[in-house]
Amino acid sequence: MRSRVLCGMAAAVALLVTGCASGGGAKSGDAGAPAATAPGTGASSAAAAFPVKVTDCAGKETVFDSAPKKIVTSNASSLEMLLELGAGDRVIGTGFPPGKGTLPADVADAGAKVPVLGDMVIPKEKLLGSGADMYVETFADMGGMGGGMGTAPTAQEYQAAGIKRAFLHSTACAAMAPAAVQDLTGVEGDIKSLGQVTGTSAKADALVADMEKKVGAVKTAVAGGAADQRPGYFFFDFDAGTKQPMAVGNRQVANAVITLAGARNVFGDVDGDFKPVSWEDVVAKNPDWIQLGVRNRGSEAENKKAFDDAEKFLREFPATKGLKAVQEGHFLRIGSEVTTIAGIRNADTVRQIAATVHPDLVKGAQ
Repeated sequence: MRSRVLCGMAAAVALLVTGCASGGGAKSGDAGAPAATAPGTGASSAAAAFPVKVTDCAGKETVFDSAPKKIVTSNASSLEMLLELGAGDRVIGTGFPPGKGTLPADVADAGAKVPVLGDMVIPKEKLLGSGADMYVETFADMGGMGGGMGTAPTAQEYQAAGIKRAFLHSTACAAMAPAAVQDLTGVEGDIKSLGQVTGTSAKADALVADMEKKVGAVKTAVAGGAADQRPGYFFFDFDAGTKQPMAVGNRQVANAVITLAGARNVFGDVDGDFKPVSWEDVVAKNPDWIQLGVRNRGSEAENKKAFDDAEKFLREFPATKGLKAVQEGHFLRIGSEVTTIAGIRNADTVRQIAATVHPDLVKGAQ
């Protein structure tokens, strides 16, 4: 499996609009934005909010004349969004399921009941035969997965199966973003778009408002000082392999998370979402802090082992054991999914990073 795939997809395989917004959500009238409600009609009922128009990464439009009734999600993040939106009872299957104990308590029971159609990418035949009328796509194109993942359904095959797709633009189209992503408005736009497609806009607005409140408090706390004086931060994608590190570029959701937390992505000069670099490049950046980015392994014990293994590698590898962050033990044990994949908890990750990097300024976010 290609290392980029490991980064972009739920972080283990962690690796949407005429192009994607540069950190901003789609606006009404933009490609990728839901169709605007006619003036004076409001959105007091689901019927009044339709039709809803969305696009894929290439700008091709899909129109939903009514809310979908049977939904399949590509990964745990999009599943969590639907659960929090109150549309979880319509989800009939998912790929990349959430690890045990990873979903928030308020949706954990409902999430545990969703059938798993694939431990990673859902096999083509199983997806097409699922009976779904909507598929929430986080990774843009399963055909890009390579290796043993199989091929992605074609547009014609999706149509024949009666499946319409909705994309999480901020993750799936990250590589196409025209400028650096430095805030979560793209993620918030995805949540609002899913809310409109599923007829749960009021809940989507509430979720976004909560995210903005959390991030706003952090931004206020860490405001001031030149950007280049912020502590350097390296997201170490352990699951992408250790032979060649994978850098998180400035189009990736993680760049926004790191920036909002008051840190400086040491590879923020990379124009793209992910890029293979060398250990010499990492050494030259000499980060102040390193996030041990690992995917959820399904249990607390297995997660701890994965974090331990990632830290052990950095402490023992000749090229990294002399790094400032390694010498000072400045490691953050935060999962890849809530950092690199669009989701409601990106805001919580902002707070967690900020509370670690700036403990005197940001408190109570651990």
